[in-house]
Amino acid sequence: MVNRKITLYFLLFKITFSISAFTFGGGYIVIPMMRRYFVKEHKFISENELLDMAAIAQSTPGAIAVNLAVLVGYRIAGILGAIITCIGTVLPPLIILSLISIFYNAFRNNRIITAVLKGMEAGVAAIIVDIVIDMGKEIVQEKNWILTLLAPSAFIASFIFNINVLIIIIFCALISFLQAFVKSRKGVLENE
Repeated sequence: MVNRKITLYFLLFKITFSISAFTFGGGYIVIPMMRRYFVKEHKFISENELLDMAAIAQSTPGAIAVNLAVLVGYRIAGILGAIITCIGTVLPPLIILSLISIFYNAFRNNRIITAVLKGMEAGVAAIIVDIVIDMGKEIVQEKNWILTLLAPSAFIASFIFNINVLIIIIFCALISFLQAFVKSRKGVLENE
């Protein structure tokens, strides 16, 4: 029994460490990787559980990747699992940033490293565009015109009019809450 737990803890650490070490682009890139390992390959959790945890991870303070890893670790192996997955997720960036800070001057002027980082920027941008398209399709299929127009309006406000992103986020949140409130009130009135 003890060997099974140690094996599970090591597997949780190995998965979260490798996901954190070899994925670039933040939480939205980590979610499909966690799905691959925790849902498809090892069947530790269901797809719906992962999506619920991802929603919670996005709405709580901190990095989505770390929050999601902690939630998955807790669901699979309790408090110790949460601690192990947290360490496994935080350790690679900590190591990488420590090395970069030590060798900053050498990295700053190295053309190869600059080219690699530019290539990673392009890859991350492509993945983010793919996610935006997928999310946009769902919003358009929902035929919710307020939400459909919200994303391009936010882009125009930021890119063309240089409006502070914090103001845009607050405005979008207020519109979304107002729409949800109106829909819920409408539903209550129809049920009466």
